[in-house]
Amino acid sequence: MAANCELYRKASIGTCLTDALDELVTNGSLTPLLAVKVLMQFDKSMNDALQTKIKSKVSFKGHLHTYRYYDNMWTFLLEKALFKTENESVQVDLVKVIACDAKATTR
Repeated sequence: MAANCELYRKASIGTCLTDALDELVTNGSLTPLLAVKVLMQFDKSMNDALQTKIKSKVSFKGHLHTYRYYDNMWTFLLEKALFKTENESVQVDLVKVIACDAKATTR
């Protein structure tokens, strides 16, 4: 796996970027190599922005149904999870939390 976590490519902003890059490659406006470099920069920029720009903190707890660590990625499946911020609390029946291994993303 790449040193930067590719998790945000599956978010709406990442899928829109991927779709736009695919269209540019298909019509010949962009080389596939440059499209890959743009995605790699996107991964790095998202990780950097979330580490330096976001100051909010969220805590959560719930019943751990399943967990897995594979390819520097943690996946937790929580039941009856409660998410708390400074201002509000939200409870959900089932949630999947995916996290990159911090050691793997800082290389």
